[in-house]
Amino acid sequence: MTVSSKAAVAVLAGGEGSRIGGGKPLIRLGGTTLVEQAFELANSWSNLAVVVLRSKDQIGSHQLPWIADAPGIAGPLAGLYAGLAWAREQDMDLLMTIPCDMPFLPKDLPDRLQEQIGGFGAAIASSSGNLHPVCGLWRTAAVDSIPDYCASGRRSLRGFAQKLGFVHVEWPASSRDPFFNINSPADLVVAEEMLGR
Repeated sequence: MTVSSKAAVAVLAGGEGSRIGGGKPLIRLGGTTLVEQAFELANSWSNLAVVVLRSKDQIGSHQLPWIADAPGIAGPLAGLYAGLAWAREQDMDLLMTIPCDMPFLPKDLPDRLQEQIGGFGAAIASSSGNLHPVCGLWRTAAVDSIPDYCASGRRSLRGFAQKLGFVHVEWPASSRDPFFNINSPADLVVAEEMLGR
């Protein structure tokens, strides 16, 4: 399962992770770090994959291809902007984004998003009625719209997807939410239990 040859994948890992004590990319789950797991998945979907960070310190000694969050933009939108700009420089039409803190993402994520994007500006994953804007397939041309969007005082990925016009792609409910994310020490315990099932 791969995204098309005209798509790249960016792992958005620049968040502060304050609820879990910081350093989320380097948290270990099942023997490897979250950022390693996310990058391995991204790289299995596209031969053009990158990690987007506030600084290289966030991944310690890991030798992963990375780019910096866009300066002057807050939150995950900084990572999206940097990723879109990078992907467009690589002559890619599409960029898929995933976070580093969702270790159980569905393997068919890129295929299903690509099947549904059609003429929309983005295709966004959804499960149990919850939208997951960080798990999306975005047209790289959208990078040109981010400065104006931010200048209007807005900064949410969901709001930006709405501005572009997006399709939400629903994943069926199951015993294990494929979009479960690790935001706290308690979530990490749950993730370890899920890994053992």
